Amino acid sequence: MSMKNTRWLSLMILCTGFLLIVVDMTIVNVALPSIQRDLGFSQSSLAWVINGYLIAFGGFLLLAGRLGDLFGRKRIYLVGLAIFIGASVLCGLSFSQPMLVAARFVQGIGGAVSAAVILAMIVTLFPKPDELAKAFGIFSFIASAGAAIGLLAGGLITQSVSWHWIFFVNLPIGVVVAALSVRLLAGDRGIGAGKGADVLGAVLVTVALMLAVYTIVQSSDYGLGSLRTLGLGAVALVLLAAFVVRQALASNPILPLRIFASRKLSAANVVQAFMSAAFFGFFFVASLDLQRVLGYGPMEIGLAFLPVAVVMGLFSVRFSAQLINRFGPFAVLVAGQVVIAVALAMLGLGPTVATYPVHLLLPLGLLGLGGGLSFPSLTIIAMADARPSDSGLASGVLNTTGQVGGALGLAILATLAASRTGSLLHDGATTAAALAGGYHLAWLVGAGTVVVTLGLTLSLLRARTVTAMQVDPAEGEAVA
Repeated sequence: MSMKNTRWLSLMILCTGFLLIVVDMTIVNVALPSIQRDLGFSQSSLAWVINGYLIAFGGFLLLAGRLGDLFGRKRIYLVGLAIFIGASVLCGLSFSQPMLVAARFVQGIGGAVSAAVILAMIVTLFPKPDELAKAFGIFSFIASAGAAIGLLAGGLITQSVSWHWIFFVNLPIGVVVAALSVRLLAGDRGIGAGKGADVLGAVLVTVALMLAVYTIVQSSDYGLGSLRTLGLGAVALVLLAAFVVRQALASNPILPLRIFASRKLSAANVVQAFMSAAFFGFFFVASLDLQRVLGYGPMEIGLAFLPVAVVMGLFSVRFSAQLINRFGPFAVLVAGQVVIAVALAMLGLGPTVATYPVHLLLPLGLLGLGGGLSFPSLTIIAMADARPSDSGLASGVLNTTGQVGGALGLAILATLAASRTGSLLHDGATTAAALAGGYHLAWLVGAGTVVVTLGLTLSLLRARTVTAMQVDPAEGEAVA
């Protein structure tokens, strides 16, 4: 097999491993009622089946990305995959609430360790800008399609077998991916721990991020402005500040502050946080709207989201790379953001009880188009200035901002939707109208958030980005 074919096969292996992680984030949502019934969760404690995973995943991404740089990304990827597979089996075997929540926490650690280094491995596999754009397009498609696959698979497996098997299916797939990874992925030694790993910095950033994500996901229960939320948020910020000070003073920091000297990397991470807030919030709110207002079942919800995945996949895999090479990632990112804002605004301004072919199909397709244009371009911009020795770290930072931004956006949009629904119910609206009013407000706020990212992109990412990734068709190399 040629080197070129091996690289693309390696990409497929990495994407399949990432697909396991992405699917797991959504597949559990459909099975929650069955889990609650079998294990006796209360409505409030049931949230920990999701939150336990999110807290661990968001908390360990940055640490895992740097460990990949230090000790070899293939090694860290395989360790994370092994932890994820083992924890999946424990989730499936769970017979009590504490066992399932603990196993989900460990599963989140494994998912973070694997996911944090995948982008860096892709950058290493595809040094040419045209190939890298196509590779990131495929990766973005897998990330978007995984959400829809999770909803479909969750409904099918839970209804036909039991909720335990949504976790057991990770075992055979994960073992095959791990075996192929050992055989086909290129090994790397890493830059080494040198004078010793920054243990204190690792502890500070992991605890700070876990506390921040915990505060965000719990804010929907206690309120964003509650004393508890503000107090825990303040503690998380203090820990993050202590971490920054530590990185400035440490001889071998886990997060060298020099990477933020790149305006493109710093600004791209801010844009990633806001974009993820809008996207995470959309899927969460749209799932509730389809279920509670339109009366869709689990399988119908998954099918309803297919236009997003199909269109996003088509453009990510087939067209995004060509457009990026022709117009540059900056122009394609701007176009994608405009399309996403229009799609969310169409949803937010739609009728209370929408008809799927008339009111939902077009904006969902546009959302997939915008995502297929935006996320590959944003990833290329974010990773463009990273040194080879820091690419795992840059990947971890980008993933972390996406997860934390997404969790914060979900909490804010869910809180706004609930508040609007309560206000409409108090004014005498029907339940369906009140729920729809809350969800539509969340979509409009999401559209406004994307408009903010558009302003940030135009003001902070314009310089040098348009020409940075252009390709000479004759040579296949980047030209200035």
